[in-house]
This record gives sequence, structure tokens and C-alpha cells, in this order.
Amino acid sequence: MPPSAVLARNAAAGRAEARSVSHLDIEESLAEFRELVSSAGAEIAGEFVQHRDRPDPATLIGKGKLQEIAGAVASVNADLVLVDHELSPSQQRNIEQEVNARVIDRTQLILDIFARHARSREGQLQVELAQLEYMLPRLAGRGIEMSQLGGGIGTRGPGETQLETDRRKIYRRIRHIKQQLEDVKRIRGQQRQRRESVPLPTVALVGYTNAGKSTLFNVLTGAGVLESAKMFATLDPTIRGLTLPSKRKVLLSDTVGFIRNLPTTLVSAFRATLEEVQRAALLLHVADVTSASAHDQQTQVESVLKDLEVMDRPQIRVMNKIDLVPQAERRELKNTANRVYISAQKQLGLDDLLSAIDDHLEIDALQTMRIRIPQSEGKLLAQIESRAHILKRSYRDSKVQMDVEAPESLARVLRGYEMKPRNR
Repeated sequence: MPPSAVLARNAAAGRAEARSVSHLDIEESLAEFRELVSSAGAEIAGEFVQHRDRPDPATLIGKGKLQEIAGAVASVNADLVLVDHELSPSQQRNIEQEVNARVIDRTQLILDIFARHARSREGQLQVELAQLEYMLPRLAGRGIEMSQLGGGIGTRGPGETQLETDRRKIYRRIRHIKQQLEDVKRIRGQQRQRRESVPLPTVALVGYTNAGKSTLFNVLTGAGVLESAKMFATLDPTIRGLTLPSKRKVLLSDTVGFIRNLPTTLVSAFRATLEEVQRAALLLHVADVTSASAHDQQTQVESVLKDLEVMDRPQIRVMNKIDLVPQAERRELKNTANRVYISAQKQLGLDDLLSAIDDHLEIDALQTMRIRIPQSEGKLLAQIESRAHILKRSYRDSKVQMDVEAPESLARVLRGYEMKPRNR
């Protein structure tokens, strides 16, 4: 049976957040928090929203609202209180004493979801590192309960031996994980060097969580990556080859989705995972065209891209899920040089997207050439067939004369066969 949870949200905790709330519909924000809770496997038993000019330093939420929450927890026998805000260790303990139930803040909830979805060794190490660093300041006063591995939300931790209250053991574990991550990073760097020895540019999918990145990735590459309406279904990066209309080949990278107020500890913990974004020649910013808060989601994604220092990278805005837009409105949606409307689910507009990728890629640029190649050069002719567009072809004296549009990497090979223009 899934744990039942009471949700609490401080809708204007502090002046900085009060300003952001004016731009973000509270109901939309709560809907996102509900999705997070659902992705963590909980059943919602009640919700509370409080508007305050500034947070209570001891409990974040006001005393009267806390008493309401405590009453609701007792009446529905809830296991958890989930707070859509980051809590200090003392605030978390104080709220738990008031409501007589376990309290989990937004950061710990997201960490739990990450722990559920990490599949690769690197992803699991990154999650464990973030969990340990989150829990360290919360060990004081928690006793043995922090060291128990349970089955509910917030208990999907690294395990009893890692969560003992002996801080030295935890610090030692953190150092060990960081060393393992460095080893993984070194191996991945060697793999990347091998990839980069062949001039294949990387195109990275980025976007808000649940925008449809993995569906698009699967449609374009046939990779079979997990597609799910659950948040953070894709945590580990996946890279596959993709052939463009020009016959140029690129590497397409799927990445973890971003979210409003993604904790900075998680951004730094998963910086290694996001290295593919930093090395990408082109970013495909996938967005849900049907979302009422599309503008705010775009702002959140761009905030993370700024942290990664990649806002100067060429980008295409990929407006997904147009199949859910009414037909009359859909006719008004026009593609531009930097914006393409598609439906990954229904495979609409994908040819336009591939052409846009071709137009934006400056690496391995296309060149038009006239060449003459002996028919005995079967291997080279096969390479031309697979990697270049043949615009015109004729045969004479056991040779093939062609006008081709070829990527620079192939054009360098063909220069020895290029026909010089005749002088008039």
C-alpha cells in the first residue's frame, strides 16, 4: 500500500519567492508538486497552502497553519508531510514535533525520485553522494531513525552502514564516492576522446521534465529509452547515432529533465551527467506547447543552461505535443529558423526538425564538388553513396563523374579526385 501524504506549500515564503509566485500560477505549481509526489509513489490525503510575506524562521509555516496540518495528519492517519520548499534541519525537526509525523522537504523528495530512476553505476553514485551531503547536517538529534532503510518515500537511502551517525564514516564514504565518480569520469572521457576522433558533432536534448524528450529521442534513433509521464523518468544520459537528411551523422544525447527550483546540490551532483550538454554543438530545447506555464518552464531551463555556461550555444526550440492542440489553432503555428513545431508521439513535423538540425550545424559543413573516380575504387564509391548527396552522375572511360554535396570530413578525402573548372 502506498504511503499517504499531506502536502504543504508556503506560497510566498520570503520576498524573492513572492516575486516569482506572481509569475507562476499557484495551481500550476501545486500540480507540478503533485506529479512529484505521484512519481515518488505516495497517495495524497490532503493539501494546504499558506500565503506569508516572510517565512517563520523556526517552522517556515505559521503556528496556526501547523495546527491545521497536525489535525489533518491525525484525522487521515497520514504517514508523511511533504513541504514544497527547502527546509533547514531545525525547521524540519520543529515541524515534525508539531505535526507528529515524518516531514520531507522538496529537495529530499526529488532525491528519492532520483534514487528510484538511477540505473547506471554513475547515476547511483551521484544520487548517493547528494543524499549523504543532504543528510549530514540533519543527523544531529535524529538518532537511529536516520540509519534505518525503509520502504517509503524519503527512506530510499544509501543504506544503514552509510547513514550511521558517526560523521567520520559518512565523510569517508563521501570521499570514496567522489573517487569512484572521478574514475567513471576518466573512463567516460576516454570514450569521448574515441568518439571525437571521428568528427561526429553531438546534438543534446534539453528541456523541462516530462516535455517529451525521451519520446522524441526514441522516434529519431529507435533507442528504446524509457518513456514515462513520471517526472525524471530519464536520469542517466543516453547517446545514439542519427543520420540527417544531408547524410551527415551526428550523436544525439538524451538528458535529465529540469524543473522549477531544482536544488543547486543536484545540479552540481549531476554536472558530470550534463557534460554532454556542455560539449554539444547544438541544443534542442524541447517544450510542451500545451503547458499553461510554458514561459516559466523556459525560464527555468535557461537558468540551468546559464549555470552550465552553454547559453551561447546554437539552439532550436522544439515545440512538442502539437497533436493536443485544436486543429484551428494548429494551423496558426508556423515554423521559423529557430523554432519547429512537432508531435513526437504522432511523428508529426520530424522531417522539418531534421532539416533544421542540418541547417544549424556548422561542424562538418557541406561542400559541393565535381569529382571523377575510377570504378575500381569500390570502397570509396560506397562511402560516397552512404555519406553524400549525389546531385548528378555519368560514366565515361571506366570512371564515374559526379556532382556531390559532401560533409567536410568526406570532402577532404575526395579532393584528390576533384575536377578543376576549365579555363575559358
